[in-house]
Order: sequence, then structure tokens, then C-alpha cells
Amino acid sequence: MPIFKVHETYQDLKRYGHIVSVLVRHGFGDLLNRLKARYYVPWQRRVFKKELKEIERLSTPERVRLAFEELGPTFIKFGQISSSRPDLLPQDFIKELSKLQDEVPPFPFGDAKAIIEDQIGRSLTGLFESFEEKPLAAASLAQVHRARTKAGDEVAVKVQRPGIENIIETDIRILHDLAALAERHLPESRYYEPVRIVDEFAKTIRRELDFVREGRNIDRFRKYFAGDKTVYIPKVYWDLTAPKVLTMEYIRGIKISELKQLEAAGMDRRMVAINGANLILKEIFEFHFFHADPHPGNIFVLENNVIAPVDFGMIGMLDEEIAHQLGIIFTAIVEKDADSLVNVFLSIGLAPEPIDRSAFRLELADFLERYYEVPLQQLDIGIIINELMGIIRRYRLRFPSDLVMVTKVLVINEGVGTMLYPEFNIIEHARPYARKLMIRRLDPTRQLKEFSKLVEETFMLFKKLPSDVREILSKVRKDELGIRFEHRGLERITRELDRSSNRLSFAVVIAALIIGSSMVFQTEVGPKLFGYPLLGLAGFLLASILGLWLLIGILRSGRL
Repeated sequence: MPIFKVHETYQDLKRYGHIVSVLVRHGFGDLLNRLKARYYVPWQRRVFKKELKEIERLSTPERVRLAFEELGPTFIKFGQISSSRPDLLPQDFIKELSKLQDEVPPFPFGDAKAIIEDQIGRSLTGLFESFEEKPLAAASLAQVHRARTKAGDEVAVKVQRPGIENIIETDIRILHDLAALAERHLPESRYYEPVRIVDEFAKTIRRELDFVREGRNIDRFRKYFAGDKTVYIPKVYWDLTAPKVLTMEYIRGIKISELKQLEAAGMDRRMVAINGANLILKEIFEFHFFHADPHPGNIFVLENNVIAPVDFGMIGMLDEEIAHQLGIIFTAIVEKDADSLVNVFLSIGLAPEPIDRSAFRLELADFLERYYEVPLQQLDIGIIINELMGIIRRYRLRFPSDLVMVTKVLVINEGVGTMLYPEFNIIEHARPYARKLMIRRLDPTRQLKEFSKLVEETFMLFKKLPSDVREILSKVRKDELGIRFEHRGLERITRELDRSSNRLSFAVVIAALIIGSSMVFQTEVGPKLFGYPLLGLAGFLLASILGLWLLIGILRSGRL
């Protein structure tokens, strides 16, 4: 499949060319060859020959990170989100992609002013008492300005970067095309389902671009933690919020990573670590709605060790069943229960082919055995998750992305906690939450509700069954029952047969032109040019052009 499509705009084609050139320059020309994306590859290789020698000294994960950094916001976000998938990527890729930084120069104040006025529908001076032109922070998707409302409230105004939506949509189309090429031409990539991964990424980044959705996320968290004195969720100013503008309460606090400032302010680092852990664990185990990117820059500490998160763009969600399975996984690891771990992994993990259950159980039992005598306080969740995900990758199990995201959140939280308080252990704090989740699952009221749902579904099944049976029998009597077979894996053979037949037809036409032109030369009929029959010359010329065209097509396909 050619990488270009007729309907793509000129801007898309330019972006395609830039992406291909960056990938080639970072040593991925052979990969593009295998993807049949050959349009720019040959000349790019000559141009970047010296650079290739330097770049190829680096490891593949390093080259991927550098390429993503050069390709800009969409690819940086794609890399950051991919770094949360240890079930798909090896640890060396996870480590490199985690280094991707989302820091770019701020865009002009005039653009921010125009976007705010266009989105809210009023002048900036009519909306705010004061508005700082210099942004507090700038990222690839947006930047934040401090302002004061007409009522005198200090607020943070998040403004979307101009034109970023079009850039991202263009890149998503290109990523989708490349993913489709990978599934078609790289058999080893099919396990990862590249198209599905790009679709999930597109859904995530489009949600992050919708600031109204982010505002609703904030309100939801504010409702969840309304009675919790250890957490403060900022207020959203809905009259100053739109799809590309988010206005929320300005948080005057200390970043959780600023250890010296925390000590100078008299904060208890141990309590800060515990309060931060409780925030994340409540989100995951009680609310099933959690921050998907709780890095230290997004968390502030207020007076009395209160935790105040400020970025709500990336959110993960767990349904009740997945949350229950998470509790089983956590309990099985703590209690060294290999059978429970095998059962839950096989129930939630999709496998492309049947796996050796006995071998899988033995490997998980060996994994648990290594931690059998280790005290709970000494368990490192980062090491445990890395080892566990290595087993998952070897057996090619695929987990729901939000469930895998939970592991990243817990690892980040443990890293922040140990930075604040070296004796901190996330597993010790998470254990009661997991146990409470399991007990809640056994609550009689919940059990009765689930049983009622099961009875209702069974009743609907039996109610519909007779009509389905009658319909099948009716079709059998009328000889209308048919069975449809769907072939899989034959698409490539079909394409090759089509291509071969087209080339053969092309060759027959060329041969006919040559033979016909030769006969015209023999008979010497019709008008002449330089003493030769004009019709014959035209035939030979057309045959030469078509023959050259056919030869170029064969050479570009790489098959003579």
C-alpha cells in the first residue's frame, strides 16, 4: 500500500516527507523499506550518509527517543503514553521514552488573547481585572497565564496552542497509515496491534485537547474529595472556560519535588508522602477514576501537608470488574498465590494464540518465590512490575490500557514517596485498599444486585431463544440457511495475483504495439517522417514509454 493517499492535502504530504526524512536520519531507513515506504528513502540515504554513521552508534531506544523529540508534540505525547505500556515494550524502551520532555517556547501573548476572546466571546479586559502576559508555564499543547477575575479571585488560565489541533490530526492520520503498513508488511508487529494502539492514542490526546472535558474531570475529583482534609482540588470557573480555554483556581503551594522548600515551610515530608499515596490509592481502588500522569510537576503541597493536584488532562478509568481483578492481582502478589495470579491474568489478558498454562504458572510461581521471605516493607513495586510485565510480554498477553496505566501511576507514586521519605513503601499502603475492595465485592447488597442482573439476562436469553430457533428452522425448511466462510491471511496472495496479472496484461499490450509497429514498417503505409512510417514510429515510441514504466514499477517493488 503506498504511503500517500490521493485525498491528503499538500500540508499532509509535506509532513509525510519530514517524518520519513527524520526517521531515515535516525537510522530507520531499513524499517521504511520493509514498510514499502520508499518514496524518499533512496536519496535521503545518500544525503545523510555521514550522519547515519554517528547515529547508528546509539541504541535503538535512544534513536527512537531522539526521532520523537525532533518530530514534535504528537510524537512526544505518543512516546510518553507508550512509556506507560511495559506489557508491550521492553524496559530499555520504557526508560528512554520516559525521558521525553514536553517543554517548548511559549507562543505570543497576542495569540493567547485572540483565542480567549474568540472562545469566550468577550474582550480580555471585560473578562479579567488583570492578566499577566508572560505565561507561568508552556507545553506543546497549551500554556498557562496567571490572572485575576472581576470578583478579585486569583486564577490560572490554560490556553490551547494555536493550530495544535490541526497538527495533531495530521500526525494521527500519518501514524495510522504507518501502523496499517506495519500490520500489512511486518508480521512480527501484529501481536502489538499497531492500528489499535494508534486509535487508543488518538482518543487519549483528543480528550486532552478538550478543556471542557478536563474541567468536568476537575469537578468530579472535587466531588470525590469534598470531605477529605488531606486533599484540595481547585475550583473551575465555568463562565471563563471553553473547549480551548480552561480557567481554574490558582494554587499557591510548593511543588512536591521541592524538598528544601518543603522543609523550610515546616512541612512533614513523611505525612506529605502518605497523603500523596492515599490520594492515588483512593482514586484507583475506591473511585476507579485516577490521574494517569501524576508526575511531581503536577502536584503541589499546601499548608498542613495538604496535597493539591493541578493537571487533570490525562485520566484513567477502571470499570468495576477490572478494578476487582486489580485487587486480586495485588492480593495474589502479596500473598504469593500463583494459581490466583494465573487465573486472573488469563481472564483479563487477551492472548493471540493458546498459551502453555503449566509453563505460565511455573514461571509466575518462580517469580513469586523470589519474594517469598522478603518483608512487605522491602518490596520494590517498580522491580516487581518490571519482572511481571516481562513475563506478560513473553507469553504475549494483552491487557486493557487503563489497567496497565495503573502500574505506571503506582511506580511514579512510589518514586515520589521514597524521594520524600526513604522508608516509604507503596505496597504497604495499598494493601488495606485492595483488601477493602475485595470485601466490598462480597457485600450482600452488591451480590444480590449482581444476581438480579444475572437472572434478568438469563430470562431475556430464554425469552428470545424460541423465536431464534423458529427462525433457523424456518430457513432450513425453505432451503434458505447458508453458511458464510471468511478467509484470513489470503489478502497478500490476492494482491500479488492482481499485480502479476496487471503486469502480464501490460506486457501483452507492449508486445502487440511492437509487433504492430514492425508490420507497419514492413508495409511502409501511411505518412512518413524522416523516411520512416509515422504510425510505426509512434507505436515504437509508445511501446518504449510503457516498457520503461513497467520496468520502473518492477524495480521499485524490489522484485525482478
